[in-house]
Amino acid sequence: MYKALQSDSILARPNVRWLVASLALVMAAAGAFVATPSHAQSLPDFTELVEKVGPAVVNIRTLERNKTASRSGGGAPEMDEDMLEFFRRFGLPIPGQPNQPNQPNPRSPRQAPDGEPQQRGVGSGFILTADGYVMTNAHVVDGADELLVTLTDKREFKAKIIGADKRSDVALVKIEATGLPIVRIGDVSRLKVGEWVIAIGSPFGLENTVTAGIVSAKSRDTGDFLPLIQTDVAINPGNSGGPLINMRGEVVGINSQIYSRSGGYQGISFSIPIDEATRVSDQLRTSGRVSRGRIGVSIDQVTKEVAESIGLGKAQGALVRSVEAGGPADKAGVEAGDIITKFDGKLIDKSGDLPRVVGGVKPGSKATLQVFRRGAYRDLNVTVVEFEPEPAKRTSERETKPQPSAVGSLGVSVTDLTEAQRKELKVKGGVRVETVDGAAAKAGVREGDVILSLDNTEITSVKQFEGLAAKLDKSKAVTALVRRGDSVNFIIIRPTR
Repeated sequence: MYKALQSDSILARPNVRWLVASLALVMAAAGAFVATPSHAQSLPDFTELVEKVGPAVVNIRTLERNKTASRSGGGAPEMDEDMLEFFRRFGLPIPGQPNQPNQPNPRSPRQAPDGEPQQRGVGSGFILTADGYVMTNAHVVDGADELLVTLTDKREFKAKIIGADKRSDVALVKIEATGLPIVRIGDVSRLKVGEWVIAIGSPFGLENTVTAGIVSAKSRDTGDFLPLIQTDVAINPGNSGGPLINMRGEVVGINSQIYSRSGGYQGISFSIPIDEATRVSDQLRTSGRVSRGRIGVSIDQVTKEVAESIGLGKAQGALVRSVEAGGPADKAGVEAGDIITKFDGKLIDKSGDLPRVVGGVKPGSKATLQVFRRGAYRDLNVTVVEFEPEPAKRTSERETKPQPSAVGSLGVSVTDLTEAQRKELKVKGGVRVETVDGAAAKAGVREGDVILSLDNTEITSVKQFEGLAAKLDKSKAVTALVRRGDSVNFIIIRPTR
Protein backbone atom coordinates (compact mmCIF):
# COMPACT_ATOMS: atom_id res chain seq x y z
CA MET A 1 0.00 0.00 0.00
CA TYR A 2 2.87 2.37 0.83
CA LYS A 3 4.53 1.71 -2.56
CA ALA A 4 1.26 2.27 -4.39
CA LEU A 5 0.74 5.62 -2.77
CA GLN A 6 4.32 6.56 -3.50
CA SER A 7 4.08 5.72 -7.18
CA ASP A 8 0.78 7.58 -7.59
CA SER A 9 1.58 10.51 -5.24
CA ILE A 10 0.02 13.92 -5.93
CA LEU A 11 3.43 15.42 -5.19
CA ALA A 12 4.59 14.02 -8.50
CA ARG A 13 2.31 16.37 -10.41
CA PRO A 14 4.16 19.48 -11.82
CA ASN A 15 1.67 22.11 -10.69
CA VAL A 16 1.65 20.73 -7.13
CA ARG A 17 5.46 20.69 -6.98
CA TRP A 18 5.45 24.39 -7.93
CA LEU A 19 2.92 25.16 -5.17
CA VAL A 20 4.94 23.33 -2.51
CA ALA A 21 8.13 25.13 -3.53
CA SER A 22 6.36 28.49 -3.30
CA LEU A 23 5.02 27.68 0.16
CA ALA A 24 8.50 26.73 1.32
CA LEU A 25 9.87 30.09 0.19
CA VAL A 26 7.07 31.97 1.99
CA MET A 27 7.67 30.02 5.22
CA ALA A 28 11.40 30.70 5.06
CA ALA A 29 10.77 34.42 4.60
CA ALA A 30 8.30 34.42 7.49
CA GLY A 31 10.87 32.73 9.69
CA ALA A 32 13.41 35.42 8.87
CA PHE A 33 10.83 38.14 9.58
CA VAL A 34 10.02 36.67 12.98
CA ALA A 35 13.70 36.39 13.87
CA THR A 36 14.44 40.05 13.17
CA PRO A 37 12.26 41.61 15.93
CA SER A 38 13.58 39.05 18.40
CA HIS A 39 17.10 40.21 17.64
CA ALA A 40 16.12 43.92 17.72
CA GLN A 41 14.40 43.61 21.09
CA SER A 42 17.37 42.05 22.87
CA LEU A 43 18.54 43.93 25.96
CA PRO A 44 21.57 46.24 25.64
CA ASP A 45 25.04 45.13 26.70
CA PHE A 46 26.71 47.72 28.94
CA THR A 47 30.07 46.00 29.34
CA GLU A 48 31.93 48.16 26.81
CA LEU A 49 30.50 51.34 28.33
CA VAL A 50 31.63 50.35 31.81
CA GLU A 51 35.11 49.44 30.60
CA LYS A 52 35.33 52.73 28.74
CA VAL A 53 33.95 55.15 31.35
CA GLY A 54 34.52 53.27 34.63
CA PRO A 55 38.21 54.24 35.10
CA ALA A 56 37.25 57.95 35.08
CA VAL A 57 34.73 57.55 37.93
CA VAL A 58 36.09 58.14 41.44
CA ASN A 59 35.07 57.50 45.02
CA ILE A 60 35.07 60.57 47.30
CA ARG A 61 35.33 60.24 51.05
CA THR A 62 34.79 63.32 53.16
CA LEU A 63 36.48 63.72 56.52
CA GLU A 64 35.84 66.17 59.33
CA ARG A 65 37.82 66.94 62.43
CA ASN A 66 36.18 66.11 65.73
CA LYS A 67 35.82 69.72 66.87
CA THR A 68 32.22 69.59 68.04
CA ALA A 69 32.07 66.50 70.23
CA SER A 70 30.18 66.86 73.50
CA ARG A 71 32.22 67.93 76.50
CA SER A 72 31.41 64.71 78.34
CA GLY A 73 33.55 62.90 75.77
CA GLY A 74 30.77 60.68 74.38
CA GLY A 75 27.77 60.79 72.09
CA ALA A 76 27.39 62.26 68.64
CA PRO A 77 29.10 65.49 67.57
CA GLU A 78 26.79 68.45 67.42
CA MET A 79 25.73 69.46 63.92
CA ASP A 80 23.56 72.24 62.61
CA GLU A 81 20.13 71.43 61.18
CA ASP A 82 21.30 71.72 57.55
CA MET A 83 23.97 69.08 58.12
CA LEU A 84 21.57 66.74 59.90
CA GLU A 85 19.09 67.17 57.04
CA PHE A 86 21.83 66.16 54.61
CA PHE A 87 22.35 62.84 56.41
CA ARG A 88 18.62 62.24 56.79
CA ARG A 89 17.90 63.08 53.16
CA PHE A 90 20.42 60.63 51.76
CA GLY A 91 20.17 57.97 54.46
CA LEU A 92 23.83 58.34 55.47
CA PRO A 93 25.11 57.35 58.93
CA ILE A 94 25.47 60.34 61.24
CA PRO A 95 29.07 60.47 62.51
CA GLY A 96 29.46 59.39 66.10
CA GLN A 97 26.13 57.54 66.30
CA PRO A 98 26.73 53.77 66.25
CA ASN A 99 24.40 50.96 65.18
CA GLN A 100 22.48 53.02 62.62
CA PRO A 101 20.78 51.61 59.52
CA ASN A 102 23.11 51.56 56.49
CA GLN A 103 26.22 51.90 58.70
CA PRO A 104 29.10 50.71 56.44
CA ASN A 105 31.00 49.22 59.39
CA PRO A 106 28.78 47.22 61.76
CA ARG A 107 31.19 47.72 64.63
CA SER A 108 30.63 50.79 66.79
CA PRO A 109 33.21 53.46 65.92
CA ARG A 110 35.41 54.74 68.70
CA GLN A 111 35.37 58.45 69.43
CA ALA A 112 38.36 60.07 67.74
CA PRO A 113 40.53 62.48 69.74
CA ASP A 114 39.95 66.21 69.19
CA GLY A 115 41.48 67.37 65.90
CA GLU A 116 41.66 63.83 64.49
CA PRO A 117 39.74 63.57 61.19
CA GLN A 118 37.05 60.93 60.98
CA GLN A 119 34.89 59.82 58.07
CA ARG A 120 31.80 61.91 57.53
CA GLY A 121 30.32 60.63 54.28
CA VAL A 122 30.88 58.90 50.95
CA GLY A 123 30.12 60.19 47.47
CA SER A 124 31.18 59.86 43.87
CA GLY A 125 32.65 62.03 41.14
CA PHE A 126 34.20 61.86 37.67
CA ILE A 127 37.41 63.17 36.14
CA LEU A 128 37.04 66.05 33.67
CA THR A 129 40.68 66.69 32.79
CA ALA A 130 43.82 64.57 32.68
CA ASP A 131 45.50 66.91 35.19
CA GLY A 132 43.02 66.14 37.94
CA TYR A 133 39.86 68.31 37.86
CA VAL A 134 36.95 66.28 39.26
CA MET A 135 33.24 67.17 39.17
CA THR A 136 30.85 66.15 41.95
CA ASN A 137 27.88 67.48 43.96
CA ALA A 138 28.18 70.47 46.26
CA HIS A 139 26.36 68.58 49.01
CA VAL A 140 29.01 65.84 48.85
CA VAL A 141 31.85 68.20 49.80
CA ASP A 142 29.86 70.66 51.91
CA GLY A 143 31.39 71.06 55.39
CA ALA A 144 34.26 68.64 54.79
CA ASP A 145 37.68 69.39 56.35
CA GLU A 146 39.45 66.88 54.10
CA LEU A 147 38.60 65.07 50.86
CA LEU A 148 40.07 61.74 49.78
CA VAL A 149 39.61 60.73 46.15
CA THR A 150 40.16 57.07 45.25
CA LEU A 151 40.60 55.93 41.64
CA THR A 152 39.59 52.54 40.24
CA ASP A 153 43.28 51.47 40.31
CA LYS A 154 43.17 52.07 44.10
CA ARG A 155 45.40 55.16 44.03
CA GLU A 156 44.28 57.68 46.64
CA PHE A 157 44.75 61.44 46.58
CA LYS A 158 43.93 64.33 48.87
CA ALA A 159 41.71 66.77 47.00
CA LYS A 160 41.30 70.53 47.15
CA ILE A 161 37.87 72.16 46.73
CA ILE A 162 38.10 74.66 43.85
CA GLY A 163 34.55 75.85 44.35
CA ALA A 164 31.02 74.70 45.18
CA ASP A 165 27.67 76.17 44.15
CA LYS A 166 24.79 75.16 46.41
CA ARG A 167 22.08 76.56 44.13
CA SER A 168 22.98 74.14 41.34
CA ASP A 169 24.52 71.49 43.67
CA VAL A 170 27.70 71.38 41.56
CA ALA A 171 31.26 71.31 42.94
CA LEU A 172 34.71 71.17 41.37
CA VAL A 173 37.66 69.60 43.18
CA LYS A 174 41.30 69.09 42.16
CA ILE A 175 43.78 66.29 42.76
CA GLU A 176 47.49 66.53 41.96
CA ALA A 177 47.99 63.92 39.24
CA THR A 178 48.64 63.69 35.50
CA GLY A 179 47.70 61.34 32.69
CA LEU A 180 44.34 60.50 34.26
CA PRO A 181 41.48 58.86 32.33
CA ILE A 182 38.71 61.35 31.56
CA VAL A 183 35.02 61.25 30.66
CA ARG A 184 33.51 62.47 27.42
CA ILE A 185 30.77 65.13 27.74
CA GLY A 186 27.53 64.46 25.87
CA ASP A 187 24.88 66.64 24.26
CA VAL A 188 21.85 66.81 26.57
CA SER A 189 19.65 68.17 23.76
CA ARG A 190 19.98 64.79 22.01
CA LEU A 191 18.82 62.88 25.09
CA LYS A 192 15.39 61.29 24.61
CA VAL A 193 12.80 60.00 27.04
CA GLY A 194 12.94 56.20 27.01
CA GLU A 195 16.64 56.12 26.17
CA TRP A 196 18.88 53.68 28.08
CA VAL A 197 21.35 55.21 30.56
CA ILE A 198 23.64 53.88 33.27
CA ALA A 199 25.06 55.25 36.52
CA ILE A 200 28.41 54.44 38.09
CA GLY A 201 29.16 55.36 41.68
CA SER A 202 29.67 54.22 45.27
CA PRO A 203 26.25 53.52 46.82
CA PHE A 204 26.66 52.80 50.55
CA GLY A 205 30.44 52.93 49.98
CA LEU A 206 30.41 50.07 47.44
CA GLU A 207 32.86 51.44 44.87
CA ASN A 208 32.34 51.23 41.10
CA THR A 209 28.78 49.97 41.28
CA VAL A 210 26.94 50.04 37.94
CA THR A 211 23.15 50.42 37.65
CA ALA A 212 21.00 50.87 34.54
CA GLY A 213 17.60 52.20 33.51
CA ILE A 214 15.91 54.62 31.15
CA VAL A 215 15.27 58.35 31.01
CA SER A 216 11.82 58.82 32.54
CA ALA A 217 11.42 62.56 31.86
CA LYS A 218 13.40 65.68 31.03
CA SER A 219 13.30 69.19 32.48
CA ARG A 220 11.70 68.34 35.80
CA ASP A 221 11.29 71.56 37.78
CA THR A 222 12.62 70.76 41.25
CA GLY A 223 14.67 73.91 41.78
CA ASP A 224 15.07 77.51 40.66
CA PHE A 225 18.09 76.92 38.46
CA LEU A 226 17.90 73.22 37.58
CA PRO A 227 15.64 71.50 35.05
CA LEU A 228 16.58 67.97 36.20
CA ILE A 229 16.67 64.70 34.26
CA GLN A 230 14.42 62.04 35.81
CA THR A 231 15.40 58.37 35.44
CA ASP A 232 14.55 55.01 36.96
CA VAL A 233 18.24 54.15 37.40
CA ALA A 234 18.90 52.83 40.91
CA ILE A 235 20.55 55.70 42.81
CA ASN A 236 21.34 55.35 46.51
CA PRO A 237 23.33 57.26 49.15
CA GLY A 238 26.91 57.37 47.88
CA ASN A 239 25.93 57.64 44.20
CA SER A 240 25.69 61.42 44.56
CA GLY A 241 28.15 63.19 42.28
CA GLY A 242 28.63 60.22 39.96
CA PRO A 243 27.96 60.34 36.20
CA LEU A 244 24.80 59.48 34.27
CA ILE A 245 26.02 57.95 31.00
CA ASN A 246 24.27 57.42 27.65
CA MET A 247 24.78 54.49 25.26
CA ARG A 248 27.52 56.40 23.43
CA GLY A 249 29.63 56.44 26.56
CA GLU A 250 29.06 60.16 27.16
CA VAL A 251 28.23 61.84 30.46
CA VAL A 252 24.82 63.54 30.23
CA GLY A 253 24.22 64.29 33.91
CA ILE A 254 25.38 64.25 37.54
CA ASN A 255 23.38 61.94 39.79
CA SER A 256 22.13 64.26 42.49
CA GLN A 257 18.78 63.46 44.12
CA ILE A 258 16.35 60.66 44.83
CA TYR A 259 12.67 60.69 45.67
CA SER A 260 12.44 58.52 48.75
CA ARG A 261 10.45 58.05 51.94
CA SER A 262 12.88 55.48 53.26
CA GLY A 263 16.26 57.09 52.48
CA GLY A 264 16.92 54.52 49.75
CA TYR A 265 16.02 54.09 46.09
CA GLN A 266 12.29 53.91 45.30
CA GLY A 267 12.28 54.06 41.51
CA ILE A 268 12.70 57.80 40.90
CA SER A 269 16.09 59.50 40.59
CA PHE A 270 17.20 62.93 39.39
CA SER A 271 20.36 64.10 37.64
CA ILE A 272 21.73 67.56 36.90
CA PRO A 273 22.02 68.07 33.10
CA ILE A 274 25.70 68.12 32.21
CA ASP A 275 25.41 71.29 30.10
CA GLU A 276 24.15 73.21 33.15
CA ALA A 277 26.83 71.62 35.33
CA THR A 278 29.59 72.44 32.84
CA ARG A 279 28.64 76.13 32.79
CA VAL A 280 28.84 76.19 36.57
CA SER A 281 32.15 74.28 36.73
CA ASP A 282 33.74 76.60 34.15
CA GLN A 283 32.97 79.58 36.40
CA LEU A 284 34.17 77.73 39.49
CA ARG A 285 37.45 76.91 37.77
CA THR A 286 37.94 80.50 36.63
CA SER A 287 36.91 82.41 39.75
CA GLY A 288 35.91 79.91 42.43
CA ARG A 289 32.32 81.21 42.44
CA VAL A 290 29.27 81.47 40.20
CA SER A 291 27.92 84.81 39.02
CA ARG A 292 24.22 84.88 38.11
CA GLY A 293 21.95 87.58 36.78
CA ARG A 294 18.72 88.77 38.37
CA ILE A 295 16.11 91.45 37.67
CA GLY A 296 14.37 91.70 41.07
CA VAL A 297 10.94 90.10 40.69
CA SER A 298 8.96 87.51 42.62
CA ILE A 299 7.08 85.21 40.24
CA ASP A 300 4.45 82.48 40.10
CA GLN A 301 2.86 80.13 37.56
CA VAL A 302 0.17 81.28 35.15
CA THR A 303 -2.83 78.96 35.43
CA LYS A 304 -5.06 78.05 32.50
CA GLU A 305 -8.05 79.81 34.08
CA VAL A 306 -6.11 83.04 34.62
CA ALA A 307 -4.66 82.96 31.09
CA GLU A 308 -8.12 82.60 29.56
CA SER A 309 -9.72 85.21 31.80
CA ILE A 310 -7.20 87.97 31.03
CA GLY A 311 -7.01 87.24 27.29
CA LEU A 312 -3.57 85.61 27.25
CA GLY A 313 -5.07 82.43 25.85
CA LYS A 314 -2.36 79.86 26.51
CA ALA A 315 -1.10 79.29 30.07
CA GLN A 316 2.50 80.41 29.62
CA GLY A 317 4.96 82.92 31.01
CA ALA A 318 5.80 84.00 34.55
CA LEU A 319 3.31 86.00 36.61
CA VAL A 320 5.03 88.89 38.41
CA ARG A 321 3.74 88.85 41.98
CA SER A 322 5.97 91.63 43.28
CA VAL A 323 8.73 93.94 42.04
CA GLU A 324 11.76 94.84 44.14
CA ALA A 325 11.79 98.56 44.83
CA GLY A 326 14.61 100.24 42.94
CA GLY A 327 15.59 96.95 41.27
CA PRO A 328 16.25 96.41 37.56
CA ALA A 329 12.66 95.37 36.76
CA ASP A 330 11.26 98.34 38.70
CA LYS A 331 13.49 100.74 36.75
CA ALA A 332 12.46 99.06 33.49
CA GLY A 333 8.78 99.65 34.24
CA VAL A 334 7.70 96.11 35.16
CA GLU A 335 4.57 96.10 37.31
CA ALA A 336 3.07 93.54 39.67
CA GLY A 337 0.50 91.59 37.67
CA ASP A 338 2.54 91.65 34.45
CA ILE A 339 3.17 88.32 32.80
CA ILE A 340 6.69 87.97 31.41
CA THR A 341 6.42 85.97 28.18
CA LYS A 342 9.89 86.48 26.68
CA PHE A 343 13.33 87.43 27.99
CA ASP A 344 16.18 88.38 25.68
CA GLY A 345 14.29 86.77 22.81
CA LYS A 346 13.81 83.45 24.63
CA LEU A 347 10.27 82.19 25.19
CA ILE A 348 9.26 81.83 28.84
CA ASP A 349 6.95 78.83 28.71
CA LYS A 350 6.62 78.36 32.48
CA SER A 351 7.66 80.41 35.48
CA GLY A 352 10.65 78.17 36.25
CA ASP A 353 12.21 79.13 32.90
CA LEU A 354 12.69 82.78 33.92
CA PRO A 355 15.26 82.34 36.75
CA ARG A 356 17.33 80.00 34.58
CA VAL A 357 17.30 82.31 31.55
CA VAL A 358 18.02 85.45 33.60
CA GLY A 359 20.58 83.61 35.73
CA GLY A 360 22.53 82.70 32.62
CA VAL A 361 22.87 86.34 31.54
CA LYS A 362 26.07 88.11 32.54
CA PRO A 363 25.44 90.82 35.16
CA GLY A 364 25.64 94.28 33.60
CA SER A 365 24.14 93.10 30.31
CA LYS A 366 21.11 94.81 28.80
CA ALA A 367 18.15 92.69 27.70
CA THR A 368 14.64 93.10 26.36
CA LEU A 369 11.73 91.47 28.15
CA GLN A 370 8.23 91.11 26.78
CA VAL A 371 5.30 91.46 29.18
CA PHE A 372 1.57 90.94 28.80
CA ARG A 373 -0.34 93.68 30.61
CA ARG A 374 -4.07 94.36 30.51
CA GLY A 375 -4.67 92.60 27.21
CA ALA A 376 -1.62 93.85 25.28
CA TYR A 377 2.05 92.92 24.83
CA ARG A 378 4.82 95.46 25.37
CA ASP A 379 8.63 95.37 25.30
CA LEU A 380 10.73 96.77 28.16
CA ASN A 381 14.49 97.25 28.38
CA VAL A 382 16.16 95.99 31.53
CA THR A 383 19.76 95.92 32.84
CA VAL A 384 20.58 92.64 34.57
CA VAL A 385 22.43 92.86 37.89
CA GLU A 386 24.24 90.20 39.91
CA PHE A 387 22.20 87.82 42.02
CA GLU A 388 22.12 88.56 45.73
CA PRO A 389 19.88 87.61 48.68
CA GLU A 390 16.42 89.12 48.49
CA PRO A 391 15.79 92.04 50.84
CA ALA A 392 13.76 91.37 53.97
CA LYS A 393 10.06 91.97 53.63
CA ARG A 394 8.74 95.13 55.19
CA THR A 395 5.68 95.30 57.40
CA SER A 396 3.21 98.13 56.87
CA GLU A 397 1.83 100.26 59.63
CA ARG A 398 -1.93 100.36 59.95
CA GLU A 399 -3.52 103.70 59.20
CA THR A 400 -6.91 105.15 59.99
CA LYS A 401 -9.48 103.58 57.69
CA PRO A 402 -11.55 105.84 55.47
CA GLN A 403 -15.28 105.06 55.34
CA PRO A 404 -15.75 101.93 53.14
CA SER A 405 -18.00 101.83 50.09
CA ALA A 406 -19.91 98.59 49.45
CA VAL A 407 -20.04 96.75 46.13
CA GLY A 408 -22.68 94.09 46.80
CA SER A 409 -22.47 92.07 43.56
CA LEU A 410 -18.85 91.09 44.28
CA GLY A 411 -19.31 90.76 48.02
CA VAL A 412 -16.67 93.33 49.00
CA SER A 413 -16.58 96.79 50.54
CA VAL A 414 -13.62 98.94 49.55
CA THR A 415 -11.90 102.25 50.31
CA ASP A 416 -9.55 104.50 48.41
CA LEU A 417 -5.88 104.19 49.29
CA THR A 418 -4.33 107.15 51.08
CA GLU A 419 -1.35 108.90 49.51
CA ALA A 420 0.91 107.36 52.15
CA GLN A 421 -0.41 103.87 51.39
CA ARG A 422 0.17 104.35 47.65
CA LYS A 423 3.73 105.48 48.30
CA GLU A 424 4.38 102.54 50.57
CA LEU A 425 2.90 100.04 48.10
CA LYS A 426 4.41 101.91 45.11
CA VAL A 427 1.14 101.79 43.17
CA LYS A 428 -0.69 104.46 41.20
CA GLY A 429 -4.20 103.31 42.07
CA GLY A 430 -6.18 100.45 43.53
CA VAL A 431 -8.74 100.10 46.31
CA ARG A 432 -8.38 98.43 49.70
CA VAL A 433 -10.79 95.65 50.74
CA GLU A 434 -12.33 96.46 54.12
CA THR A 435 -14.91 93.67 54.38
CA VAL A 436 -15.49 90.62 52.22
CA ASP A 437 -18.35 88.15 51.86
CA GLY A 438 -20.13 85.91 49.36
CA ALA A 439 -18.49 85.20 45.99
CA ALA A 440 -15.29 87.17 46.71
CA ALA A 441 -14.77 85.41 50.05
CA LYS A 442 -15.24 82.00 48.41
CA ALA A 443 -12.71 82.98 45.72
CA GLY A 444 -10.10 83.81 48.37
CA VAL A 445 -10.25 87.61 48.63
CA ARG A 446 -9.36 88.78 52.16
CA GLU A 447 -9.74 91.90 54.24
CA GLY A 448 -6.71 94.13 53.69
CA ASP A 449 -6.17 93.02 50.07
CA VAL A 450 -5.70 95.76 47.47
CA ILE A 451 -7.60 95.28 44.19
CA LEU A 452 -5.43 96.71 41.40
CA SER A 453 -7.50 95.75 38.36
CA LEU A 454 -10.82 94.21 37.43
CA ASP A 455 -11.22 92.32 34.15
CA ASN A 456 -7.99 93.82 32.77
CA THR A 457 -9.05 97.38 33.66
CA GLU A 458 -6.75 99.27 36.03
CA ILE A 459 -8.52 100.53 39.16
CA THR A 460 -7.92 104.18 40.06
CA SER A 461 -10.58 104.91 42.69
CA VAL A 462 -13.59 103.56 44.57
CA LYS A 463 -15.94 105.51 42.30
CA GLN A 464 -14.42 104.02 39.14
CA PHE A 465 -14.40 100.54 40.77
CA GLU A 466 -18.12 100.85 41.62
CA GLY A 467 -19.00 101.90 38.08
CA LEU A 468 -17.01 99.05 36.57
CA ALA A 469 -18.48 96.48 38.97
CA ALA A 470 -22.02 97.64 38.21
CA LYS A 471 -21.57 96.87 34.51
CA LEU A 472 -20.26 93.32 35.07
CA ASP A 473 -22.26 90.38 33.78
CA LYS A 474 -23.41 88.77 37.02
CA SER A 475 -23.63 85.34 35.35
CA LYS A 476 -19.94 85.27 34.41
CA ALA A 477 -16.72 85.00 36.40
CA VAL A 478 -14.62 88.14 36.85
CA THR A 479 -10.84 88.27 37.20
CA ALA A 480 -9.33 90.58 39.80
CA LEU A 481 -5.64 91.39 40.21
CA VAL A 482 -5.15 91.46 43.98
CA ARG A 483 -2.17 92.61 46.02
CA ARG A 484 -1.57 90.96 49.39
CA GLY A 485 1.49 92.09 51.30
CA ASP A 486 4.36 92.39 48.81
CA SER A 487 2.87 89.97 46.26
CA VAL A 488 0.09 90.04 43.69
CA ASN A 489 -2.03 87.30 42.20
CA PHE A 490 -5.03 86.89 39.92
CA ILE A 491 -8.20 85.76 41.70
CA ILE A 492 -11.19 84.54 39.71
CA ILE A 493 -14.47 85.51 41.42
CA ARG A 494 -17.30 83.28 40.28
CA PRO A 495 -21.01 84.26 40.62
CA THR A 496 -22.85 82.67 43.54
CA ARG A 497 -25.56 80.21 42.58
